[in-house]
Amino acid sequence: MKVLVIGGGAREHALCRSLSLDPDVTALHCAPGNAGIAEVARLHPVDALDGAAVADLAASLGAGLVIVGPEAPLVAGVADAVRERGIPTFGPTREAAVLEGSKAFAKDVMAAAGVPTARSYLCTTPAEIDLALDAFGAPYVVKDDGLAAGKGVVVTDDLATARAHALGCDRVVIEEFLDGPEVSLFAVTDGETVVPLQPAQDFKRAYDDDQGPNTGGMGAYSPLPWADPKLVDEVLQTVLQPTVDELRRRGTPFAGLLYAGLAITSRGVRVIEFNARFGDPETQVVLARLKTPLAGLLHAAATGTLATFPPLRWSDGAAVTVVIASHGYPESPRTGDPIEGLADVAEQDAPEAYVLHAGTERDADGRVVSAGGRVLSVTATGSDLTSARRRAYRAADRISLEGSHHRTDIAAKVASD
Repeated sequence: MKVLVIGGGAREHALCRSLSLDPDVTALHCAPGNAGIAEVARLHPVDALDGAAVADLAASLGAGLVIVGPEAPLVAGVADAVRERGIPTFGPTREAAVLEGSKAFAKDVMAAAGVPTARSYLCTTPAEIDLALDAFGAPYVVKDDGLAAGKGVVVTDDLATARAHALGCDRVVIEEFLDGPEVSLFAVTDGETVVPLQPAQDFKRAYDDDQGPNTGGMGAYSPLPWADPKLVDEVLQTVLQPTVDELRRRGTPFAGLLYAGLAITSRGVRVIEFNARFGDPETQVVLARLKTPLAGLLHAAATGTLATFPPLRWSDGAAVTVVIASHGYPESPRTGDPIEGLADVAEQDAPEAYVLHAGTERDADGRVVSAGGRVLSVTATGSDLTSARRRAYRAADRISLEGSHHRTDIAAKVASD
């Protein structure tokens, strides 16, 4: 099977790495990709938001499966354009992807499906914003209704900060704060059958001990030894399947990756948000533990045959990812800094630890340099979280990127060292 992956972040690098190890994948392509993905896939300089161009590329390659990775192309309808050419495509339609593209739409779907979530208000005026902030009080949870590249959510005890963020949004969802630990749970679906993956936990704050601003994610780990063994089944029955059923009932079936961000509160499981694609950095650790070949699973979702797909197989071990971010991230990330030590990781830590590229490119001299805020995801596996964590940080210490920073406490509370 020839596979084309759309996107160029660490999530797509993780997908491409897994696909490159799949014996059923005969050729692997990525557009636009990045410096790391180029080591396992052939890159194509295509605008990921141009549905016609992506469809033309897929057709010219004879792709048997196209995977649309990022949220922006999905909301722009890129998966629709490829699917209209008769090519199996993993990723929801433009209409179904609104589940991520609009927080208010997601709340409406959850209300109709009886999915437990936080109480919220949709606000469009300063007066509505002030009433909602006063109703819930601190900590304030303020979400831009639309896509904001992982930067649309502010959680703060400071009223002025919350109000300023809300006033900067055209439409804003203000909701109650949910206590308890957060969990990310992915599910692959063909619009009817829902197959949950293994849960992960990510770390949103920029610095150790959950200090600093929210980011797109600074690290993750899986499995979750503290989670109820029945958690996945509970979320499947109360969140994932009802959401997929409701979208199908509305005439906008959701086929692709449904990502549920969850809070395990004192009142039970509550949905924080939905995404319409694999999450970053959780994808890195979830796919590191998946033993079932990836291409067949995603192809089954794209062709409506998940009901007959064999049960997923998982490693008994653990995986940890540590994100290395550029100087100034997340406020004003600096780019163009050379990255050193990548070869050292490949030579001394593989295959248990490896580097997935997010914001990288090659400069005129052929050097790998930073090209974004979150630059690398150092991922490691082990027999347990302690060994996986130790390997991840040992590999991360080999990386040199001037001014970079990373958290040192990823999975620290669940590891024994």
